[in-house]
Amino acid sequence: MEKIRIYDTTLRDGMQAEGVSFSLEDKLLIAKKLDSLGVDYIEGGYASSNPKEMQFFIEAAKLGLKNSKIAGFGNTRRADATVETDASLNAILKCETPVATLVGKCWDLHVTEVLRCSLDENVKICAESVEYMKAKGSEVIFDAEHFYDGYKKNAEYAMQVLASAVDAGADTLALCETNGGILPSEVYKITKAVVEKFGSVIVGIHCHNDSDCAVASSLAAVEAGARHVQGTINGLGERTGNANLCTIIPNLAFKMGFEVISKDKIQMLTEASRFVWEIANLTPPTNMPYVGESAFAHKAGLHVDALRKNKKTYEHIDPEMVGNERRFLISELSGKANVLAKLEKANIAQDKELAKKILSQVQNLENQGYQFESAEASFELLVKKVMGKYKPFFELEKYHVTIEKNTSGRMVSEASVKLKVGGTTEHVVSEGDGPVDALYSALKKSLERFYPAMGQMHLVDYKVRIINPAAGTAAITRVVIETRDSDDIWGTVGVSENIIDASWLALVDSVEYKLLKDSC
Repeated sequence: MEKIRIYDTTLRDGMQAEGVSFSLEDKLLIAKKLDSLGVDYIEGGYASSNPKEMQFFIEAAKLGLKNSKIAGFGNTRRADATVETDASLNAILKCETPVATLVGKCWDLHVTEVLRCSLDENVKICAESVEYMKAKGSEVIFDAEHFYDGYKKNAEYAMQVLASAVDAGADTLALCETNGGILPSEVYKITKAVVEKFGSVIVGIHCHNDSDCAVASSLAAVEAGARHVQGTINGLGERTGNANLCTIIPNLAFKMGFEVISKDKIQMLTEASRFVWEIANLTPPTNMPYVGESAFAHKAGLHVDALRKNKKTYEHIDPEMVGNERRFLISELSGKANVLAKLEKANIAQDKELAKKILSQVQNLENQGYQFESAEASFELLVKKVMGKYKPFFELEKYHVTIEKNTSGRMVSEASVKLKVGGTTEHVVSEGDGPVDALYSALKKSLERFYPAMGQMHLVDYKVRIINPAAGTAAITRVVIETRDSDDIWGTVGVSENIIDASWLALVDSVEYKLLKDSC
């Protein structure tokens, strides 16, 4: 198999995404994760932009990376400087990275309107910059910025810039589709022309996603002969983002037969994707190909029935190949096959009559406003109840919630919970940041004496949905809660005309699921 070199630019291009700001510690954690994933290159950042970037390179050198080379990124020299005095080039050298990535202008419009120098001067700038970095011992990747737009407007000049970089010793020509507006068919045609002309060096591709073609264009470039692919984890990047390596890597490996990263590393892809979302403090889109939570989620009863007979019927790969998992969604649209598949996956039972009873319960509850797609813990408790295997861990006597504003103007929420465990009554009062937080705190405190593992739990998400908004203040409220402990995360649901009661129902399911799974 031919090797495709994967170049990750999450730590530079990815940071240009709106709402993303990685701390130095964040960048180091991501670099370690990328190295464990096995990418060939990690672009550490714009060396001359700020002190944090430079500090990253200093600290990254201490990480002992095993699989990835760190690349320092910067511009070719300024028109009014020499290579010896240029701040960007010498900042890269100061990073002491084995790889220098230089971005040079290939579109005549940018040369005349942005650099404000002659076309010949820009060619000289690119050549001298590459030659200088090669003389210092760096592997040089020449990022040919706006190459495809430049080629379409002035192909002769765009190729002249590439030739100057090659003659100066560039190891890789990374053709940049910077504006993201070129279609894959054009990328293929232009890349092929470059590969045919510059066969002595590696040709690469760097795409942005402004026309939603970044992944397709990257694959088209590979088909045309590119053997170096740049992108970011989850497609993070400026404007609409960069080419998504979480899609590109499995496509290259499983669909196109290239050697990318090892298969055992590809199994870490979902983990790496979610890790970066977590560090970026962003909610992952559930419908991302390969690594999204919904990538292998099945809801239609017809599909699930077919999947139970042969997994290839509605899945293009085994989800475990990318570290994801198959999910069977339960809703009023489900058939018995969905419930049976769910029971089989949980090793609970394989009983069509039981599945029929559970489905009937699900449909009745969803008519009331329940939804179990993101509340699998509530579904498992429902199954236990239908099977007659449910045993409550506590008995509620009453709860009470108050909200008041004190003399300083601060809103204070207080909840009291009185419940019984066995023959012992426990009555606890707790404050919280809001009524639900106070109620959750009181519930946990009232149970910790009996079930110490309660201390491991904490809420990670809380969602509220009004089911019938036309009913105004009497509308039904659905609350979905996500809870985490040291090794698991689960969702529960509660429905009521009262938002506090709906929250209580979801909280109780969350607590009981935790206690149930710990007792198994």
